[in-house]
Amino acid sequence: MLLSLLYVPGDRPDRFGKAIDSGADAVILDLEDAVVAARKSYARDAVAEFVARTHRVPVFVRVNELTGPDVAADLDVVAAAPGLAGLRLPKVESPETVRALAERVSAPLHPLVESALGVERAYDIASAHPAVASIGLGEADLRSDLGVTTEEGLGWVRGRIVVAARAAGLPPPTMPVYANVADLAGLADSCALGRRLGFVGRTAIHPRQLPVIVAAFRPSAEEVSRARELLDAVAEAQTRDSGTVVLPDGRFADRAMVAAARRTVDLATRYAAADPDRSSD
Repeated sequence: MLLSLLYVPGDRPDRFGKAIDSGADAVILDLEDAVVAARKSYARDAVAEFVARTHRVPVFVRVNELTGPDVAADLDVVAAAPGLAGLRLPKVESPETVRALAERVSAPLHPLVESALGVERAYDIASAHPAVASIGLGEADLRSDLGVTTEEGLGWVRGRIVVAARAAGLPPPTMPVYANVADLAGLADSCALGRRLGFVGRTAIHPRQLPVIVAAFRPSAEEVSRARELLDAVAEAQTRDSGTVVLPDGRFADRAMVAAARRTVDLATRYAAADPDRSSD
C-alpha cells in the first residue's frame, strides 16, 4: 500500500528528482491540469525523458483526458517507458473508454472519477478490465458538478468509491489532494475522516503535506500492539488445535480480523524500516 503520493507538474523537470527524494511513497508526474495548453508538448518531452529510466520509487503519469486531443501524444511517449509504474486517467466516466485504452497499452491503469456520472458508474469502471489497478477520486471537478462545498458533503461519494474498489477486488483507494497547502491541521482532520471511511493514503501537491499524510494513515503504536496481540493469540490457539480465539478484551478473532491485523503489522514494519525514529513499536 502507498500512503503518500506526490504530484509534480509535468513542465517542471527541475522538481522531478526532488520529488523522488521527498519521502513520498510514489510520484505522479502530471500532464493534465497542472500544465497549460501552450506547455503540453514541453511537459510531455520532459516526462518522457524522466520515465525512460527507472527510479527507486514508483513513478506514475497522469495523462490528459482520454477523450481530448492530447492523450494520444501522451501515450505515444510514456505508455511503454521502463520507468512508468502506471497511468493515472482523469475524468473517467465510462468503462468502455477504459477497456479501449487497455487494448492499446500494457501499463497498469488508475482511473479517476471526477463527475456525478463517473460516481454512478464507479464499480463498472473499477471492474472494466484486469489492467485497472486502482480507482480514485478527483474532487475539484466533482465538487463543482455536485455543488458540494464541504468535506462532510463528500462523505457519501467517498464511501461509494471505497466500496466500488473493494467490490471490484482492487486495493482500498487513496484520497485526492487537499488543495490548501498551508492548512496542515485541516489536512490532518480530512485524512482522519478519510481513514475512517476506508481510504489508505493520500496524494499531495506539496512536500510539506507528506509527513501529515503518513502520520494520519500509518498505524499507531496502539493499533500495532492490538494487532500483534491478536496474531499471538491466534498462533497460540493453533497449537491447541482450537478454532476459537477470544482475546482478553472480549474480541473474537475471525479470519477477516486476522487478515487486517497482518496488514497493520506489515505496514508498520515497512514504515519502521524506512524511518526508524518514528517506529510504531
